[in-house]
Amino acid sequence: MARWFVINVPPWLLLAGLVVVIAGGTAVVQACVRHCFPGLQQGAHNQIANFIFPVVAVVYGFFIGFLVLALWGQVNSADQTTRTEGAAAVQMAGGLHAFGKAEGERIRQSLLDYGRAAAAEWPRAAGGHTTPEAENALNRLSSTYDAIKPRNDVQRAFLTSSLASLRDLSGARTARLLQARTNTGPPLSLWLVIFLNSGLVLGFAVIFGTEQTWMHYGMVAAVSVLVAANLFLVTELTCPFVGELATSPEPLNEVVRVLSSSR
Repeated sequence: MARWFVINVPPWLLLAGLVVVIAGGTAVVQACVRHCFPGLQQGAHNQIANFIFPVVAVVYGFFIGFLVLALWGQVNSADQTTRTEGAAAVQMAGGLHAFGKAEGERIRQSLLDYGRAAAAEWPRAAGGHTTPEAENALNRLSSTYDAIKPRNDVQRAFLTSSLASLRDLSGARTARLLQARTNTGPPLSLWLVIFLNSGLVLGFAVIFGTEQTWMHYGMVAAVSVLVAANLFLVTELTCPFVGELATSPEPLNEVVRVLSSSR
């Protein structure tokens, strides 16, 4: 469900929607509580609330911070994997001059075809799915190197280096697809914990007693916005290859630019 929101709802609209829904819903609950339990406004229970609320807030802050750190680590890992794939292709492009003109052109064209196919595949690859075009382009690239017969030590050295880079590229591609397929954000049980902690924070803010109505509403609204912002951040970080905070196919696009300028 979080992935659907990230893909189909603009970030600003998602954040605004969370703020409106959570702040508005909490304000309605707060109005009902103040109306049904007018005694809470006297603040007789505030001594207990002052003891429990900081504990709940600290646990909530620690939990959200740990979760955001873990999700951000997944985004960084995905970004590093994509950079490794792009860097391997660029490194292979750097060895084109060591081979003959015909062989160098075949390698350049095979690398360019793969870069374009991998970049075009990105929307599907973000969900862990491949396209025949990208798979075939990678196979053709491998076949191109397999067909090279080095004629001197320099070519043998560059061929060995290029084959190692090809293995790095293939491994990074596989890791990227596996990450996109498996890193789908918190499971349902963890979402329930997130909502439970958020509900406790909002609940203690609502029952905190104060006779100054607008000050109470302002305090609860501030807590609601904080909770909404945290939920927005967790939602945006759930999928490391989708959304504003996700990694991008820019390393693959850079491969295309490098090879297109090397004609």
